[in-house]
Parts: sequence; structure tokens; C-alpha cells
Amino acid sequence: MLGWCAGMTRGGRRGDSTGGLILDDLDRHARERPGELAIAGVHAHGAITELWSWSALATAVDHAASTLLSLGVAPGEAIALQLPNRPEFVTLALATLRLGAVCEPLMPIFRERELRFMLRESGTRVLFVPDRFRGHDHAATALALREALPELEHVVVLGDGEGLAEPAATRCAAPAEHRPRADQIAQLLFTSGTSGEPKGVLHRHDALMRAADAHIDHFGLGPDDVVFVPSPLAHQTGFLYGMWIALRLGATQVLQEAWDAEAGLEAIRRFGVTFVQAATPFLADLVGSARDADGNPPPSLRTFVATGAAVPRELARAAREVLGAEVGGAWGTTETCLGTAFAPGDPPERAWGTDGRTLRGVRARVRDDLGGALLPGAEGNFEVHTDCLFEGYLNRPELSAEAISPDGFYRTGDLARIDSDGYVRITGRVKDVINRGGEKVPVAEVEQLLYAHPAVRELAIVAMPDERLGERACAFIVAAPGAELDFAAIQEHLHSARVAKTYWPERLELVDALPKTASGKIQKNVLRARAGELVQSEAVTR
Repeated sequence: MLGWCAGMTRGGRRGDSTGGLILDDLDRHARERPGELAIAGVHAHGAITELWSWSALATAVDHAASTLLSLGVAPGEAIALQLPNRPEFVTLALATLRLGAVCEPLMPIFRERELRFMLRESGTRVLFVPDRFRGHDHAATALALREALPELEHVVVLGDGEGLAEPAATRCAAPAEHRPRADQIAQLLFTSGTSGEPKGVLHRHDALMRAADAHIDHFGLGPDDVVFVPSPLAHQTGFLYGMWIALRLGATQVLQEAWDAEAGLEAIRRFGVTFVQAATPFLADLVGSARDADGNPPPSLRTFVATGAAVPRELARAAREVLGAEVGGAWGTTETCLGTAFAPGDPPERAWGTDGRTLRGVRARVRDDLGGALLPGAEGNFEVHTDCLFEGYLNRPELSAEAISPDGFYRTGDLARIDSDGYVRITGRVKDVINRGGEKVPVAEVEQLLYAHPAVRELAIVAMPDERLGERACAFIVAAPGAELDFAAIQEHLHSARVAKTYWPERLELVDALPKTASGKIQKNVLRARAGELVQSEAVTR
């Protein structure tokens, strides 16, 4: 119930609690355009699995709500959805909200350890999972968890494409007393855990609505747009900037249940996709697939917003040419929603070389370590003030308090520069800073330079421990297919770019892949640990 939702008080931040809900948008679309396409489901290999109209979606949501009521679901409790990108996820998410319950999306990649932690934190009674997905037996995992978590009363297993109830001729109304207020919790979303133990982020209905509206306004989206959702719906990128904005607009959303670049490109062409927001690796894969295809850009695609990691300039240039769309960077967190982004019409160097400017309702600043203001262009601790801010961390009041400054700014943990025109450039994470004998290595700048090397496909630079200097830089690099790369080559590349030797990586580790979260973020904490293990093992063998 709402008793587990430990919120934070921020006087004057919230709007009218009687405002509209995403459920009202669903009802309006079903009433005004019942036969138009709401959802297209696309299999990982490109086959169309399902086509849902607005009328069919609204009816399915009502029947799913009836199923939840039969399980005793009450307002304020968390309903966990560990489901892939299928229409059933959208149906259950909306049904959960219709009953005043809280949607708790869980990544399909999570296994027993992560699920046990998250479900215990939320006290979840009801969990929905697929039978099997991408070779994993989710049903068996969930049923085993029920033995370890007495509070987990119901595990509902959905087969491939299986719904919750047979369609009826008329819609079934949820009890009026279950309708949530705009100021109630709508979503419990656990952070990816790239910097430690996952935290449960709580968002209200009105915060998600404001975030969606600011996003729609910033990118000039409308009901005629077609939104492609390759990012997991269990991640905020897919949930809010795929599913939610499409529902808000009344636009078609194209769900790809598992990522495959060739199938994704075909879906973009087939459904006339105009807008995509996804992590940078999705963009890189699409560019590679488009190059391997006929070379003609998909005619409908207008905007690709790349999040989660900096957009390498060379990739951005190639993407604009190969995909024929405006491509640029953006910044956001689970806690703040999207805070900054490039805007349509921005000069290419601004779209590629920065994380854009603030969205409506967002203020950004950089501060020194003592909280003092910095001049434009100076690097400092990045903080944002937004009306889309989370309510707090589940069961973590002390962390919730630490995250917010006395004047209401969220402490992001990122380092950034803001220029005189208001463009933001994220330069790294505070925890990612490499302190080489007192000299701070500009990690993001060196990574951008190395991305321009033709033999580099992906890379990340992290700190490795050093007895004399404290830390040195280690570069983990995935080489381009068929390319050869060695340490001397990256040194020569940085020398030709006139980079100070102090900033050069002092170790190269060639790897087949970089560890990432499901949303595409590189897990630098994993790489830092790996670099430390390498140094330690070498010290032992000396």
C-alpha cells in the first residue's frame, strides 16, 4: 500500500492533484479513433506478431484490470511485470494504473539474485512473467522465488502472445473508488545498479505526465508520429519515452520484443516510424544495418534521440547520412526523467557535441565541491531542478534526503560543463574521474578522440589502481570487425591529436564486448573492478 511509499516534501513543486491521467488519454483515443492502430508488435526477427487498435487495447486493459481485481489487488500496492516488449506489457501496466496500483517494471534480463532483492524491497504479491523468453525459463525462476518470498502470493505466467481474458463485446469499468489521483505513485522503477545496489525510484502520475508533455513539446511530436520502441519497456527510456508518450499523443507505437538491428530497420520502414529514443548502441547497430542494406535512408524517420552514453561524433555524422534523420544527444536519469536534449534544428556540432539544453520546467547548474557557483564553461558537479522529480527512493529516506540540495536541486553525480548559450556537456561521472597523481584526466574528451580511430568500435576508459600515482587510465576497446589495433596505435592517434601524455591511457585491454545494462549503458564499475583485478594478479605473479 502507499505506506511503503516514503516521499519527500518539496513545497510548491507539485501542480493540481486532480489533473488528467494517461488512462483518460487511452479512453479518449478509444472513443474518438477506435479502429486506428495503437500498437504493432514485432518479433525479434522481424515478423509482425500483433496489431492492436485503440478499441482493442482499451478492452484488453479493462479485462486485465478484472484479472487483477480477482487477485485482490488494492490501490497503492506494487504489481511486478517482468515481461518483454509485447502488447501484454502495455495492457498490464495500464490495468495496474487503472486500479490505483503501482507499476513495477522489471528487466527481462534479471535473474534470481536481482529479482529476490527487488521483490522483497517492494513486498510484491503479484508477479507477471513470460513462460520462456530468449532461452530462459522465467516461469521456473518465478515459481522458485515464491518459495523464498512468502509475500509473493501470485505468479502469473503468460505464454507467447497469450492474453489474460477472452475479449468481450462491451468494456468493463473499474470501480470508481480505485481511480488514482494525479499526485499518487504510478511507478516503481529500480535503477540499473551501474554504481552500486539498485534503488527503487518512485514516480507520481503527474510527474510522468509533465515529463511526457515537456518531451513532446521539445521535439515537436504529434498524433501522426509513429514511435519505435526498441528499448526495454521495463526501462524508463522505453516506458516513458516510448510507450507513455505514444499513449499521450494517440500515436502508434511499434514494440520490438528483442533487439535485432536488421529487423528494427525493417520495422521502421514498414510502419513509417518517425521518432526513436534509445541508447547509443542501438543507433550504432542501426547505422551498421543500414549500410549493409540498400543504402537508402528510411524515408519516414525524422528524429533519433541517443541517450545513456555520449554520441561519438563520427557515429552521429554517419547516422545523419545513412538514416536521413536528425540525430543528437540527451541526458536524463531515472530520478529526474529527461533533463536536457538537442532540439530539432540545432546546429550539427551542438547536437553531436553536447547533451543539448534544458527541457521545459528544468533548470541546470554546475557547482564546485563546496557548492559554489562556477562560470560558464567550467567543469563541476551537475545539478538539476525539475518538476518531474521523483518522490524518493523506496525504503531509503536517508538516500532520498542526500540526493536533494537544500534549495531543491537533484545531485546527479555527473560532471558537466554549461556554456554561455546554455548547452550542457556531460564530461563524466564523479565516480569515474581518474586522479593521476593529482591531475584529473578528462575521460570523456579522450574517449571521443579515440572513437574517431577507424579501428575502434566501442571503448571505455576507467581508473586502475597504481601504487605511486594512485590511479592510471586503462582503455577497454572493442575493435571494429576485421581491424587490428594495438597499444602503439592508440598512442600514435592521441599524439597526432596533440593530447598531453598525462591524459593517455596507460594500458589497453582488447575485449569482445563491453559490459552493459539492458538499456545500453556501459557498466564502468564492472570495468574498474576488472582493471583492479588485472593489476592485482600481475602484482602477485611478480
